[in-house]
Amino acid sequence: MSAVLVTGGAGYVGSHTVKALAAAGYDVVVVDDLSAGHAEAVQSLAKAFPQRTIELVQTDIADGDAVRGALRRSKATAVLHFAARLLVGESVQKPLDYYHANVTKTMALLGAMAAEGVGRLIFSSTCATFGEPQVVPIDEQHPQRPINTYGETKLAIERALPHLERAHGLRSVALRYFNAAGADPDGLLGEDHDPEEHLIPLAIRAARGSGQLTVYGDDYPTPDGTCIRDYVHVADLADAHVSALRMLERGGASAAYNLGHGEGISVRQIIDAVGRVTGRPVPHRVGARRPGDPATLIASSGRAKRELEWTPRLSSVDEIIRTAWQWHSRHPQGYAGRTAGRI
Repeated sequence: MSAVLVTGGAGYVGSHTVKALAAAGYDVVVVDDLSAGHAEAVQSLAKAFPQRTIELVQTDIADGDAVRGALRRSKATAVLHFAARLLVGESVQKPLDYYHANVTKTMALLGAMAAEGVGRLIFSSTCATFGEPQVVPIDEQHPQRPINTYGETKLAIERALPHLERAHGLRSVALRYFNAAGADPDGLLGEDHDPEEHLIPLAIRAARGSGQLTVYGDDYPTPDGTCIRDYVHVADLADAHVSALRMLERGGASAAYNLGHGEGISVRQIIDAVGRVTGRPVPHRVGARRPGDPATLIASSGRAKRELEWTPRLSSVDEIIRTAWQWHSRHPQGYAGRTAGRI
């Protein structure tokens, strides 16, 4: 089995995908600057898969020499690209930072790939490229009109990829996830952001007594007034990346796929589900809307199911929350609670 390079592989979705790749028989080189990722996650995976090579190269993806060296040494045949900034609200406040991190640095990575002749890319994209939905559920033909900087930066890369294919033969799959959630069912990996801005871990923290959850707006045009999202388990997303990689390895054409369940769940319903799973109330208050948040985002994943033969295994919101609760209960301080911290 060949080797692959994973940028941002010490982060949340990236580390779960490294696990899925190792389980599928790939050797993996993780390139991560550890500004948001955790070396401990990669170390745990290396221990869990001693038969595979799982290496961490701590560097910025903008360092072309370092990335080219990692590609050359590993003889990687593909890149799975997760490294990015991803907070919608922050992206609206700091557009220059987001264009630099998500566009300029990605172009440096793509330049390193072209220089080393690596012709397969799995790109971590987002449903934020669609903006306010005109129809729900959202399929791949839906117009892409982002309403926040994060979505714009991801769409900029999606639009660049066909040009790179014509010039350099780079075939790619863009995977537009909806809301990644949950934790590794085996308990090896979890979600640990600083600051944390994702709903389920924040609700779990509140249930554990660590402050009060803020609900950003309760006056949206939805049944209970709170935003509706499509939650997909992170392990299922990881499986989709492996399926997309294998499709390219079989000679498949470049494509984009939406990844979700096709079921919308409101913020209030998530709060109720966290209370149900944990057996604890979730203290919360209503705050102002965040700029750049659409009211409803629900995926149509029929194309991924047909062409990638991908079907989510952890389909209920209670299952998703249960895996997250188990990980956070065992690691109340996140990855730092298991070791001296990041390196």
